[in-house]
Amino acid sequence: MSQTKIVATVGPACNTHEHLTNLVKAGVNVFRLNFSHGTHESHLSVIELIRQINRELDTHVAILGDLQGPKLRVGEIEGGAIELQPNDTITFTHIPKLGTREELYVSYHNLHADVEVGQTILVDDGKIELRVIAIDHENERVTLLAPYGGRISSKKGINLPNTKISLPCLTEKDLKDLDFIIEHHLDWVALSFVRKPSDIIELKNIIEKQNSFIKVIAKIEKPEALEYLREIILEADGVMVARGDLGVELPVEKIPLIQRTIIKKCIHRAKPVIMATQMMESMMENTKPSRADITDVSNAVWEGADAVMLSGETANGKHPVLVVETMKKIIDEVEKEEGVYNRNLIPQKHSPTFLSDALCYNAAKIADDVEANAIIAHTRSGYTGFMISSFRPHCPIYLFTDRPSFVNQSSLCWGVQQSYYFPNLNAIDDMIAYSIEILKNNKKIKEGDTVVNTGAMPTHAQGPTNMLKISTVK
Repeated sequence: MSQTKIVATVGPACNTHEHLTNLVKAGVNVFRLNFSHGTHESHLSVIELIRQINRELDTHVAILGDLQGPKLRVGEIEGGAIELQPNDTITFTHIPKLGTREELYVSYHNLHADVEVGQTILVDDGKIELRVIAIDHENERVTLLAPYGGRISSKKGINLPNTKISLPCLTEKDLKDLDFIIEHHLDWVALSFVRKPSDIIELKNIIEKQNSFIKVIAKIEKPEALEYLREIILEADGVMVARGDLGVELPVEKIPLIQRTIIKKCIHRAKPVIMATQMMESMMENTKPSRADITDVSNAVWEGADAVMLSGETANGKHPVLVVETMKKIIDEVEKEEGVYNRNLIPQKHSPTFLSDALCYNAAKIADDVEANAIIAHTRSGYTGFMISSFRPHCPIYLFTDRPSFVNQSSLCWGVQQSYYFPNLNAIDDMIAYSIEILKNNKKIKEGDTVVNTGAMPTHAQGPTNMLKISTVK
């Protein structure tokens, strides 16, 4: 298995048992369900298929539910689309209606209150640029100029790069989808259009009240999120660099350095980070990727992303399995380079988990020094697994946990080859012996191999990691 993980979006092109099985065999570690599309019934069918495949292949592929969030869209348009000529004007209203050349419905009740004259509104991922020239507060309408013209189709998304929207982080649809996600015990949930850390806290409070262990991913796709990036990373369990909307709402030349900054900060906080959007876009139709796509995936791996994500490439593309196989080849080639590993990250003395972090750091360092064949981490919350992963050791990481929910969740984590559910043994020696025996039986390690174990003593206290042991497999 590659160190860098692959996330694949499920859609009409791959939502059968055969296709999903082939995707897992090709290298998919996490399946993403996009709740912007599909019904709960169709998603449940896919969830059941993935879990069936996990049982059949003895794999632990995770399931990520991606909430739509407060996505703004135009409504249905008469004839399906309108064509604007340069310097044409058009009016937006929140009153539901069939759109015409003169007036379009937009799914944003407070548009007239939040925008200002002179601000820009972008449609269809920035392909259409509109400029606010007049606001009718009494009738709640906004008039816009289209300086370059363009074609607007039904249901296309809207971005307001200069506007702080007043919509809640969780819409009514999101709350219904979240209930479904919790009810069916998905492993991760992604919150779209995160603007501030309180958005993550609100989502986590709902999850906690329902006694769920689902972990939360913050999608960074709004300029406001960059203002609170450190705090958002601290509150979230993981981060997704969603370059689609982020690339629309910010100058495109800023995106490469922003993505590098986000990856670096996530690694320093031991939070898994996913690089997303158009990674292998050229393979939507073609059997070979463009040189630009190859470089894009390579850079994400080189910069240290835990996972790279496929969206339309697997959901709607012509070659879903081939694109995963190709992406894995790129990942494996880059991971031959020494610079991918040991990123000179050191424990932070001001951290409340400094002692545990220091032990994880030394576990990774010693594993490299002695050329260990595996790091075996015993963890309850999963924190130890995330922390050891953040030091990017050469050898594979295996996790043993007494929390069943974390077994699949760790599939997103860089370098974690597999996680195992284990009974709550009474002595650390028993735990170490048990884990080594399991890995031997599964042919992950063999007699004579060197392994580094971490855990907590005493085991009944369920405290932070405080023990490190080097063992020779007998």
